[in-house]
This record gives sequence, C-alpha cells and structure tokens, in this order.
Amino acid sequence: MASEPRAGELIDKVVKIRRCAAVVKGGRRFTFTAMVVVGNGHGRVGWGYGRANEVPPAVEKAIKDATRNMVDVPMLEGTIPHDVRGRFGASQVVLVPARPGTGVIAGQAVRAVCDCAGIHDILTKSYGSNNAINLVKATIDALQSLTNRESIAALRGVELS
Repeated sequence: MASEPRAGELIDKVVKIRRCAAVVKGGRRFTFTAMVVVGNGHGRVGWGYGRANEVPPAVEKAIKDATRNMVDVPMLEGTIPHDVRGRFGASQVVLVPARPGTGVIAGQAVRAVCDCAGIHDILTKSYGSNNAINLVKATIDALQSLTNRESIAALRGVELS
C-alpha cells in the first residue's frame, strides 16, 4: 500500500493513453494523447488531457492541465457525505458512502479519481458507456456536486447544534 502524500505533494495516475494516426504522403504519422488524474490525497482532485508526438510529453502536458483544473471534494472520515450521481456523455456513475474498512470498490478509472482525492471507503457503480475518459469526467462531476452539512446550513440560514 502506498504511503500518504506529504503536504504539497501531488499524486498523479495515468488513466488512458491513446495513439492517433494521421495519414500523410509518406505514410502514417502518429501522435499520442494522455488522460491523467491528479490529486493531493486530502480532498483536491483534477483531470487533465495532453497531446504530443511522444508519450512522456503528452503525460507531462496532461499533468500540467490537471493541476490547473483541481476541485475541492468534501469528505467525511475517509468517505463522501452522501450518495451522488454524476454524468458525462453516455457514462453515468453512482457513488455511495461506505463504512470504514470497506475500501474503494470501483473500476480502474473511478478508482484513480478516488485514490487521488484521498477517499478510502466508497462503493461505486457505473452505467452506460465504459469509456475511461468519460468515466473520469462523470466521477469528477459527481464529486463536484457533493455538499456538506455546514454549507447547507449556511444556505438555509440555520445553525447546526
């Protein structure tokens, strides 16, 4: 099991690398695209997409893009505060909080997002398309729509006891 990241360190996970071919006069010219998820392991996560002529520069561009587009995830004792559903394209993801010790029950793409965000106990189910890129975007959409008790109380103008 990997150790917890220290303050300021980012966890990055490559979710998908694709090879694209352009047909030119001399044959085929290949480019590579990379989808990367980046997080600090303590409630911040983002995804990035990079494209280059070789794989390493594509991954570097994706990491740079992901660090620019990070979002905050409200967490409650290593899990999420409530059930939530996210959607992107034909992919749909349902995230359900779990008791401590359950672990991350998820596929590869959703697991990468949960690990980078620092979520240790969660149950997930994906519906529709199993495209890894769309699943990552759907998972982050779901995590962005999470709320916690304090923010709801502030919206309603109520004090928590």
